[in-house]
Amino acid sequence: MVSERQHQIKIPKGRKIYFASDQHFGSPNTKESIIREKKFIQWLDEIKPDACALFLLGDLFDFWFEYKQVVPKGFVRVLGKLAELADAGIPIYFFIGNHDLWMRDYLKQELNANIFKEPQRFLMNDKRFLIAHGDGLGPGDYGYKFLKRIFTNPVAKTLFYLLHPDFSIWLGKMLSERNKYLSGNEEDSYQGDGKEWLFQYAQAMQEKEKFDYLVFGHRHLALEKKVGEKSTYFNIGDWIKHFTYGEFDGFNFSLKTYCV
Repeated sequence: MVSERQHQIKIPKGRKIYFASDQHFGSPNTKESIIREKKFIQWLDEIKPDACALFLLGDLFDFWFEYKQVVPKGFVRVLGKLAELADAGIPIYFFIGNHDLWMRDYLKQELNANIFKEPQRFLMNDKRFLIAHGDGLGPGDYGYKFLKRIFTNPVAKTLFYLLHPDFSIWLGKMLSERNKYLSGNEEDSYQGDGKEWLFQYAQAMQEKEKFDYLVFGHRHLALEKKVGEKSTYFNIGDWIKHFTYGEFDGFNFSLKTYCV
């Protein structure tokens, strides 16, 4: 389901909007994750001077569950840097992914982030965007769609909430690492238009509404494919292997790779 609302962002001259997705901080272990976290923070420092908004398209953490008074420990570097950007007046738009399905209001309270659970329409200057994490969209992916219905069921969430955080967070991390249906990204190369569900979803949505750009994460590949004469599907890639991001300067959207 796509939100009926259309958000509007005016981009001042010389400013840009940046997009990043699928950092999966915490995976595969704390030591290796911190190396990637520091690289991401360095990128955030570099975009800060000209960023007018930052879009995080989901799976910032490899596992995330919020109790009323408890969140997973760690990630202080990246959360602190995001708070710095928010305090500098750079709005943050966060799309919940399949690894942070149980996010509540922590980032809203701490970063004043805009939190979305479903695809959103944006008008940026005169360009129409459809933006989402991408999990469960399009045909296929039935194994994940079945599990998502279970994990988002209020009864299942309540039962998980009743577990002690030490056990529940350990269990969640283990399942996140081992279950391919949770990751949804087991293929490391483009599988062809007939097997790429997000590409098919982008095609179908473009035919309905004529978006200029349809931008998703989830797939862990940096992709740019035409889905209409004036419409392009972009996948942002990830910060595990590819270190890619999206950049919109008010006129054109482009994919880039961050190299230190």
